[in-house]
Amino acid sequence: MLLSPPPGWWRAWDLEPGVVVPLVVGAVWYAVGLWRLRRSAGPGRGLEWWRPWAAVGAGACTVIALLSPLDAAADALFSVHMVQHLLLLLVVAPLLVAAGPLYVGLWGLPRSVRRRLTRWWIHAPARKWLARLLRPVPVWTANLAILWWWHLPAAYDLAVRNDAVHALEHASFLLAGFAFWWLPFRHMGRRRRIDRGAGVVYVFTSGLQCAALGALITLAGHPWYAVHLRTTAAWGIAPLQDQQVAGLLMWIPAGFAYLAAAAVLFVQWLSDAARRGREGTGSPLSVGTGGTGRSPEPSFAALAATRKGER
Repeated sequence: MLLSPPPGWWRAWDLEPGVVVPLVVGAVWYAVGLWRLRRSAGPGRGLEWWRPWAAVGAGACTVIALLSPLDAAADALFSVHMVQHLLLLLVVAPLLVAAGPLYVGLWGLPRSVRRRLTRWWIHAPARKWLARLLRPVPVWTANLAILWWWHLPAAYDLAVRNDAVHALEHASFLLAGFAFWWLPFRHMGRRRRIDRGAGVVYVFTSGLQCAALGALITLAGHPWYAVHLRTTAAWGIAPLQDQQVAGLLMWIPAGFAYLAAAAVLFVQWLSDAARRGREGTGSPLSVGTGGTGRSPEPSFAALAATRKGER
């Protein structure tokens, strides 16, 4: 059955302050940090050219997911709601990682604040606690738990009915996705948080559990979500069909996205191994956590440095 959208649904833009204000503040903050960083580092230095474009892409996809008519349609259709979830997890989150918002955002602070914050963080007890949390197993487990929890019928129905819970749902997807993609992709040089060989397993197994959840949703013999039992008719689709479309989106396109990311890590792992072999620094197939090369983002402590011309 083909969808038959209600008349005028595409005009249902929602300028939700809880989304618009953080987006605007974040964009201005990032722009100021980028300007200061480039001014301090000099022309053509300081940050790769593609990182600001990743930030633009993350902002645009957030607008599409949470402010556009897509958000209004998500209240009626589980399949569209699934598109929202996948955009946050698989598009916005990795683009944010690529944009380097923590590094650039710190440059957006006044120099004195940045220096004090850096000195505090170097000696903060929370640093070791956070480092223990941001390891592959805890992050992988949290990502799995959040994905499955919010697709349980009771949790999902509550999120759709309650705006505050709905906001929490979207925030948890975004934060969990950011942490998940940050581990294998934030550092492409020696400061990597996870080795690329281990990253292949880390990403691939996440894709498997995502595909498994999608398969369960697709193959269910009855609708899971009571909140959509009476909302899909206006779109010309039955609740079970809507659920099957949502499950297929999680099963195939989302599973393919994880597979593609694992393939990127695998190719980079082979490239690293070949380079180590040529340099005679180890076995061509060795898997280590050191790596070679320069990290694209300086360490947190480097933010305390004072450079000529910096303000």
